[in-house]
Amino acid sequence: MPSPSHDPRRLALAQEIARRAAEKAQAFFAARDTLVVERKSSPQDLVSRADREVEVLIRELVAASFPDDAVLGEEEGLSEGRSGFVWVVDPIDGTSPFLHGQPNWCVSVALAGAGGIEAGVIAAPVLGETYAAARGAGATLNGRRLAIAPSTRLTSGSVAYGATARTRPAAAGAFVERLYAEGGTLFNNGSGALMLAYVAAGRLAGYYDPGLSSWDCYAGLLLVEEAGGAAEFDGDLRRRGALRAGSKAVVEDLRRLSAGLDDAVGTAS
Repeated sequence: MPSPSHDPRRLALAQEIARRAAEKAQAFFAARDTLVVERKSSPQDLVSRADREVEVLIRELVAASFPDDAVLGEEEGLSEGRSGFVWVVDPIDGTSPFLHGQPNWCVSVALAGAGGIEAGVIAAPVLGETYAAARGAGATLNGRRLAIAPSTRLTSGSVAYGATARTRPAAAGAFVERLYAEGGTLFNNGSGALMLAYVAAGRLAGYYDPGLSSWDCYAGLLLVEEAGGAAEFDGDLRRRGALRAGSKAVVEDLRRLSAGLDDAVGTAS
């Protein structure tokens, strides 16, 4: 199987998809008062026509250029493919912030191949920011190279924590208590993809989530790694899993602080 590093068309398409999808999502954002909101698995897990139509656009763009590639999206699941490449996408990561008029939402587009995650783009149109990474080629924010300082520690900045209504309250409380006991502070903006991008940009010291899906984190995982950081994801394309990201030292601390607190791993939802 060819690698996208030798296939500039797929890399270019990842950026084009993120740009086009972000434009469509932003148009919905401007008219969000007209959207009908539905709840999925929890009161925090929301979906609207915007999520579905943006994902349809993404799938159409992939099919037009690479009809043999598979697409895995939050709203429509996994389509069949024959090329060995899978586009892993979240049309609007941070639907709750999106629907409540907050700027902290994004479109997340990743490309996975035989060698793992090969490319990732996260576009946050209200913030005017596009994060991009390709395996072996580094990570950028609006074209500027990103680099995580190896000296970053748990107390170097805030630590993102992705607990949701699905997280056991006792586990959530235990992690917060452990973090604050070591001088850490907490952050959550409602978008796992964007919080990973913030780790890559040095805006956060690290990020722990007890249970994410691949479409929430694949693009961000590559961003962190290509910015020189460390990222662990216990799930896979179809299974949710715990995530830890930051400098190597921060990831080691997060692994220790989260011991025994991860959510049960299950099918992505």
